[in-house]
Amino acid sequence: MTRHQRIRRNTLRAIFMAIIILQDLVPFFGNIPLGPLSITTLHVTVILAAITLGPGEGAIIGGVWGILTWVRAFVAPTSPLAPLVFTNPLVAIFPRIMIGGVAGYLFQLVVHYSHSQRLAAILAAAAGAITNTGLVLGLIYLFYRTPAVAHAYGVNVSHLLPALLAIMATNGLAELLLAVIIVPLIALPVLEVRRRLGQ
Repeated sequence: MTRHQRIRRNTLRAIFMAIIILQDLVPFFGNIPLGPLSITTLHVTVILAAITLGPGEGAIIGGVWGILTWVRAFVAPTSPLAPLVFTNPLVAIFPRIMIGGVAGYLFQLVVHYSHSQRLAAILAAAAGAITNTGLVLGLIYLFYRTPAVAHAYGVNVSHLLPALLAIMATNGLAELLLAVIIVPLIALPVLEVRRRLGQ
């Protein structure tokens, strides 16, 4: 990698980090309330970073989001649930890192075998969204089958699993569709520009 390529890569990484920070801090930018649902858009940025810069860079951007989630759970919780579950770095940070790794490697794999960047971007977007929702909710169920967490979801402990599955089917599906629509629209032109620049 030449010096100019390294500068471009570092610049793109910094831009993605800045976008993640803005999305996390600015209301309605990173989380869009839709009635009882709250749809996050931050996973889209992580997936875009993973596709355009690679799985390693995607994992770094996801890690930035995870660290912000973890810190905010202590100092400025975004919901009553946040201080109950996101103070655990395994729940707050690990799933966000995995978004970048899963989406980035799947994109590379699908491009290698199908030679279709569009198909690869769609599948990577879906896989990244599922990774985020599935890991967060799965880890909550694994570590936090407690009355306090169940109460935050408006159910008792015995109904926590159905409540988490309902969230997977509503929030999770909405976030998956958002990623599948937006990621190819942004990632493919960026990849084309990078190809023309010789990166």
